[in-house]
Amino acid sequence: MKLHIDWTACDGRGLCTELLPELLTRDPWGFPVPRDGSREPAVHPGLASYAERAVRLCPVLALRLRG
Repeated sequence: MKLHIDWTACDGRGLCTELLPELLTRDPWGFPVPRDGSREPAVHPGLASYAERAVRLCPVLALRLRG
């Protein structure tokens, strides 16, 4: 499973980086940056429930899980 970030919808609130610090960090403007340098970071099975929660709580619906 991979975490997709819709960059056109994201407004840099940073909630996802607080909910998924293992996968995401923030750039200087507050936008999420995958820690592994990819565009869509892989979500390990142990983090799946946390990723689902981040997707559900994103205030601008900028996150999705794929595959």
